[in-house]
Amino acid sequence: MNGAFITATDTGVGKTFVACALLRAAVRRGLRVAAMKPCETGEGDDGERLIAATGRALDPNLARPYRFAIPASPEAAAAAEHATVDVDRITSAFHALAADADLTIVEGAGGLLVPLAPGVLMVDLAARLGLPLLIVARASLGTVNHTLLTIEAARRRDLRVAGVIFTRASDSHGADEATNPLAIATHGKTHILGALPHVTDAAQLDELAERFLLVDDILKLCQIQPRAR
Repeated sequence: MNGAFITATDTGVGKTFVACALLRAAVRRGLRVAAMKPCETGEGDDGERLIAATGRALDPNLARPYRFAIPASPEAAAAAEHATVDVDRITSAFHALAADADLTIVEGAGGLLVPLAPGVLMVDLAARLGLPLLIVARASLGTVNHTLLTIEAARRRDLRVAGVIFTRASDSHGADEATNPLAIATHGKTHILGALPHVTDAAQLDELAERFLLVDDILKLCQIQPRAR
């Protein structure tokens, strides 16, 4: 499959910003893209933002098969509405989207070990879809531990980690941030694929993606190629 699964070291790190930036960058490179938020909880509009970034009229039932009201793990949010997340339904939706795209980006909820359904974690969905992982991590203090734990959890399940992308929740900088990327690259044996600065205006995203993300390297590492049509 031509795609990538975007996960993070925590919730609220900036997965959707990164996903939208990559989708729009891929479109500028002539790729036909699709996007998916398998399970959205709370009052966010991540799924809508992902669909908009593709520039296509994707079926929302495929691009966002599950949406629940309370801001909790998908398992807990579904249970509050007397529902259960069906991984088979998500997988079928993904294949339908991917069949008509050069690149399909799937954005998880929270981190890899977030409960998705009874006995199922988000990492199990990533494994089921068979996509390489892009890990979105904070630039700030604590990110080395959180990111290395995420990499370890992925590799224990034989998932391929394409690399790590840093984001910034605020303009503040810590003294440790200059050394964090090298520490993660060295100890995690992975690629650092960019670092988005603090983004307050979505209109800046296209310019920032080209300046601060290694878009072409990301596409290459995820083995993205235009399909013959």
